[in-house]
Amino acid sequence: MRFGILGPLDVRTDDGTPVDPGGPRPRALLTLLLLDAGRPVSTQRLTDGLYGAEPPAGAANALQSQISRLRRRLAPHAEIEATATGYRVAVTPDTVDAHQFEIWSAAGRAALAAGDHRAAAARLREALALWRGPALPDLPDAEAEAARLEELRLAAVQDRIEADLALGGGAELVPELRALLAGRPLGERLYGQLMRALHAAGRPAEALSVYEEARRTLADRLGADPSPELSALHLELLRGAAPERPRLPVQLTRFVGREPELARITAGLAASRLLTLTGPGGAGKTRLAIEAAQQHPGACFVELAPLTDGAAIPYAVLAALGVREGLRSPAADTTDRLLAALEERELLLVLDNCEHLVEEAARLTALLLAACPGVRVLATSRESLGITGEVLVPVPPLPPEPAVRLFLDRARAVRPGFDGHARVADICAALDGLPLAIELAAARLRTLTPDELADRLHDRFRLLSRGDRSKAPRHRTLRAVVEWSWGLLDEEERELARRLTVFSGGATLAAVEAVCGLPYPEDVLASLVEKSFVEFVAGTEGRYRMLETIRAFAAESLSGPQDLADAHAGHFLRLAAEAEPHLRGGGQLPWLARLAAEQANLDTALRHLVRHDTGGALRLMGPLSWFWRLRGVHGERVATARELLAAAGDAPPPGLEEEYVLCAVNALSGAGDEPELIARVDAVLDAYRGPLRLPYILVLWAVAAGPRPATDAHALTLAGGSPWARALLDVGLGFRAQFAGRPRESEEYFARALAGYRATGDRWGLANCLDPLGLLAHARGESERALELLDEGLAHVRELAAPEETADLLRTRATVLLHRGDTATAVAHFEEALALARGAGLPDKVAAARRGLGDAARLSGNTAHARVHYEIALRECAANWFSVGETVRSLIGLGRTAAAEGHAEEAGDWFRQAAELAVEGPGDLELADAAEALASAAGSAERAAELLGAAAGLRGGRTEGDPDVARVEREARAKLSAEAYDQAFEQGRRRRSAAVSER
Repeated sequence: MRFGILGPLDVRTDDGTPVDPGGPRPRALLTLLLLDAGRPVSTQRLTDGLYGAEPPAGAANALQSQISRLRRRLAPHAEIEATATGYRVAVTPDTVDAHQFEIWSAAGRAALAAGDHRAAAARLREALALWRGPALPDLPDAEAEAARLEELRLAAVQDRIEADLALGGGAELVPELRALLAGRPLGERLYGQLMRALHAAGRPAEALSVYEEARRTLADRLGADPSPELSALHLELLRGAAPERPRLPVQLTRFVGREPELARITAGLAASRLLTLTGPGGAGKTRLAIEAAQQHPGACFVELAPLTDGAAIPYAVLAALGVREGLRSPAADTTDRLLAALEERELLLVLDNCEHLVEEAARLTALLLAACPGVRVLATSRESLGITGEVLVPVPPLPPEPAVRLFLDRARAVRPGFDGHARVADICAALDGLPLAIELAAARLRTLTPDELADRLHDRFRLLSRGDRSKAPRHRTLRAVVEWSWGLLDEEERELARRLTVFSGGATLAAVEAVCGLPYPEDVLASLVEKSFVEFVAGTEGRYRMLETIRAFAAESLSGPQDLADAHAGHFLRLAAEAEPHLRGGGQLPWLARLAAEQANLDTALRHLVRHDTGGALRLMGPLSWFWRLRGVHGERVATARELLAAAGDAPPPGLEEEYVLCAVNALSGAGDEPELIARVDAVLDAYRGPLRLPYILVLWAVAAGPRPATDAHALTLAGGSPWARALLDVGLGFRAQFAGRPRESEEYFARALAGYRATGDRWGLANCLDPLGLLAHARGESERALELLDEGLAHVRELAAPEETADLLRTRATVLLHRGDTATAVAHFEEALALARGAGLPDKVAAARRGLGDAARLSGNTAHARVHYEIALRECAANWFSVGETVRSLIGLGRTAAAEGHAEEAGDWFRQAAELAVEGPGDLELADAAEALASAAGSAERAAELLGAAAGLRGGRTEGDPDVARVEREARAKLSAEAYDQAFEQGRRRRSAAVSER
């Protein structure tokens, strides 16, 4: 469909057939949704837009009714979807004229900036033709948005006039400009355009009178003088000269990204007279310098790359200035002529590509700045000029979002209509975000699919070997750009650069010393940083990093790669072994940060060892397993673990039993039920006498394979005298007692474990005790105490940056707040938990957060949203031993939703499904939840009381604070005498699961 809101609301199908959305309210509602086409709009915003700041009673129901009617009107051509917070109209922005206008007007403005005036005029006319009248007339309270669109419209009109003037327009533009000025008498850009149009039409006197009109108007209304730009135009017209264009290369493509760097350049040039853009080849320094220089009228661009002799730089500057006489005079005379030419001028001089003549460029720049006070210099170089007062603006690779925008922009030039692909972000990341590489890659879409392009990037220098024939040879291909940088290095720098390629993700100075085998490498590293071949990242431990493109080039000439890879793996094996004990105590944070910084190197070392040294690989995977678990990245190593397990065989190498078990744990992650492997590992652990060197085996194996109650005595032996491992066993016993409906015993275990972890200082252990202790306190009705415990736990896991535990604690805290009536904060917690779980690849945790959002929506009366959340939660539940509980609770949520909507029979069906599945759960808590749900749909008060008693028996106590349970209990007590209620409740408590199974 096509939608028009730049004028009266207009809705048409793709074949042009009009669609009537209804009366004023539906039209306003659709307009609100279209302003954010394809994105969710909150119910609050929709209500405010329809009814203002004081909506009537029942506004939420009225909104739902309006949405339903609008859906029917638009079906089947467009859909309005319910989201977690509101609604969205499922259409793309380019089907709405307001969004299309912004896209086309931005494209026109970009073409104008690039000097393509004909394309700019055409695109801007297309954009302006979309307007059929004032914006948003069907939304009377949207003055701010309508005003914003009108301002964009005026800017587009002025951009189109600018393009027309550049194309030779004149007299025909005068009436339009006078009409615009009548409505905008303070618009200096309009005055300037009118002056230029009159001048082009051969009416110079009128052009000068317009300036006087502008001067008087600004003085009378603002007490201000005309801007320097308007005054300069007036002076040029007085001299009878056409406005002088900046001597800058005209760009043929749209400028994308770099807004932060542009802002830094503007600020830097305002404060200093010398600013140098530094960065690796292909980063876009030249294009950025040109873009920044366009803000300075009369800027002069000097290309130094073709020069091979520094003495020729003054000649090049004079030629760019247009001072051509005397160019055969001696160099000293040429420099004097240059100083004389610039002595009285206000000018921005752009010196591009100084790196190969950096000494000579620096000397001339220092001389110019000292003798010519009106001159500013903007230089580009792969290393600084090294002059006092120089401001450096590093030009790093593009961040992900602008890199993708650049790729899409250039791809559409060779493949019109290209609307993106799932692998575009990966392509840009593989190319380090280097603009040149991205542009070369996008050009290959003329003959390759995005998948084919991505799959061939391992051979990037061959793939990206076709560039713009109009560019200098060193800018045509990716290899040529890197070779230019390589040629600026001496042999010592090249040798260290080759050896640095063994590192993934950079290296500390200590790692370089240990692995590269070169004594005192810090001076050579500093030189590589200065020449933009290596990046230095400051921090607790400074790191040296190479772009992947440079790394691939330098690795081509590396000698002895196997020996270097062995040294690399050995260094990081030692690091992991040193870190391991610190990950289970008060020193966790700095060691977690250190391992996180080395994660890419650790992965590289592990892959190398898997292929060349099975024992070494097991020794590295063992201590890393707990790091992976704390940081929520263990699922990413499943394939490597499976490869290593296959290499190790069916039995562990002598002395590596623990490492073998951890390898099996990592191989099982996300793999579902594998009884043969589980039995094999059980046999290894049964035969192992301990005590464990890596005691987290106890928790990781329990999570991967399920609880093992029959092995409690052996687990105690394996734990040995380790306080950390003893506390861990108490945590496991606490959960087991909790699942079995023994809350008092469970709390005793968790309290003892908490004391043990306080002694060790382990934040992970503390959090994993505080979470269930908070839940137990909440179940007793002590919500304040519960929040205190949970807040302490959250403080610990946030320090650890442990996504899984943070998600767990946030969900528990959200449940407490939801039961206390603080729905807004609860929803925020559930949403944060959802994002963390999704990022860590934990589908059962995603399901739990979704189910919590469903509870919040349902208890707030929004059953439509609740149903969506519960259904998504069911789809997300993972196929593992602990997913039963979330599935049961999601089924219960759907039943409670059906009941709230008056569908009692459907609710009963959902509750019975939940009860049947709960029998398969790890304990009795799921069946207790099902019993409470069945109580809400029981046919009699006696049956409801009996089921509540059964739930209390299964859980080991009553549930306090749950609004769903409290409501059922109130209703049952209201219909029964106290004696009858207590009798039925006690009967259910004694019979427990038998009471639930009755129909």
